[in-house]
Amino acid sequence: MPKLDKRLKTVARLIRSQTHADIGSDHGHLLAALLAAGRVERGIAIENKRQPFLNSTATLAGKNAEVRFGDGLAALSKGEVQSLSICGMGGESIVRILNENPDRVPSSLVLQPNHKADQVRRWAWQSGYHLRDEQFAPGHWQYVVLAYSKATPPESEAPDPAYVNLDLEAAFLFGPTAIRNPSKSFLERLQEEREYLTQMKCHTPVTDQRLRAIDRLMVHSTV
Repeated sequence: MPKLDKRLKTVARLIRSQTHADIGSDHGHLLAALLAAGRVERGIAIENKRQPFLNSTATLAGKNAEVRFGDGLAALSKGEVQSLSICGMGGESIVRILNENPDRVPSSLVLQPNHKADQVRRWAWQSGYHLRDEQFAPGHWQYVVLAYSKATPPESEAPDPAYVNLDLEAAFLFGPTAIRNPSKSFLERLQEEREYLTQMKCHTPVTDQRLRAIDRLMVHSTV
């Protein structure tokens, strides 16, 4: 059984489902671990590149899993899975996959964007998915892992409670969990980014947005 790194271990702990799909499975290790631990009963790995497809096929051979060659959710039927994971991609790519086949997005999601996590958070806010858990995993950099559940009435009539009484723009950028319970390391990272952005000679709307959000957060905290 292949061992998961800390990033994928964090992802795996947030998944428990009957049938789970992993898009961009790469090597199939996540599904193999989920099946071995009994956290899912059946797995579907989806790949659109030949070598990762072959890797996952080899890893999942003989297990209650299927490997499909396809592009994102187009490889699934509506209602076929109860949960979905997309890991190791940029936030833009994750949102694109979810938006291309919205009728096939299940009610439970675990998403691990490598960058631009704010785009994933905005998608969830706008699409009626509430944040169930937000974890941070060490690695080449600090990875964010986001677990969502589709809100149903009467819960869906109100905004995601994870963001209540928070600076919404800052929470999209840096995460509501980190802002609500700021650790020393989180505040230090904010200070470091603020110093870096302040020293930049040329700013973009994105860097200006981040700097303003950091300034608002730092007003209410000490490092």
